[in-house]
Amino acid sequence: MKKYLAEMIGTMVLVLMGCGTAVSLSCGTDTASVVGTALAFGLAVIGMAYAIGKISGCHINPAITLGVAISGRMSWKDAIMYMIFQVIGAFIGSAILFLLTQNVEGLEGTGANDLQSGVSMVGGLLAEIFFTFIFVFVVLAATHEKNGAGNAAGLAIGLTLVLVHLVCIRYTGTSVNPARSIAPAVFQGGTALSNLWIFIVGPFVGGALAALCYKIFDCKK
Repeated sequence: MKKYLAEMIGTMVLVLMGCGTAVSLSCGTDTASVVGTALAFGLAVIGMAYAIGKISGCHINPAITLGVAISGRMSWKDAIMYMIFQVIGAFIGSAILFLLTQNVEGLEGTGANDLQSGVSMVGGLLAEIFFTFIFVFVVLAATHEKNGAGNAAGLAIGLTLVLVHLVCIRYTGTSVNPARSIAPAVFQGGTALSNLWIFIVGPFVGGALAALCYKIFDCKK
């Protein structure tokens, strides 16, 4: 149970800090808000990696959990429980953010993902697949028991997430994490909710492809 609760807390922190920064900086197309938001998500992952990594592995992302399960590094029972508690954590983080922004002038929304101006549904879906693939591939490589990055894995994963956000924010606001998208969309509503399927299907497909691809390079034997 401890590892499930760790995933819940970790995902709550990720959503509160990452989405909270996006809301506070009114993340859009200006460089400062994009960089700030990217750093917030990456730093949240780094912090949680060293806080709960030895308890649960610090997935805090259903796409990562799917990739780990497909790779055979965890049971499907644990994978399902991880995903449930990740979504619960995301809702807690979004609820806190929603309450904080209700009476603050100039702050709107909960940092939900949505298609950005000029981006088609297909374009957004492909972006989420491609960038989740890259992110989960790095996670699987960095955490490999034999050839991984060891204690530096959290840093490698967090910095990769920063990079992914810097590129992908312009297209979808960057999800690469279904839990991070589900809860904010429910609170925010509108097109963020109607387009939510993109941020569930895309990351899951990208995570699964990353796991299947990484098996080619898996050097456990």
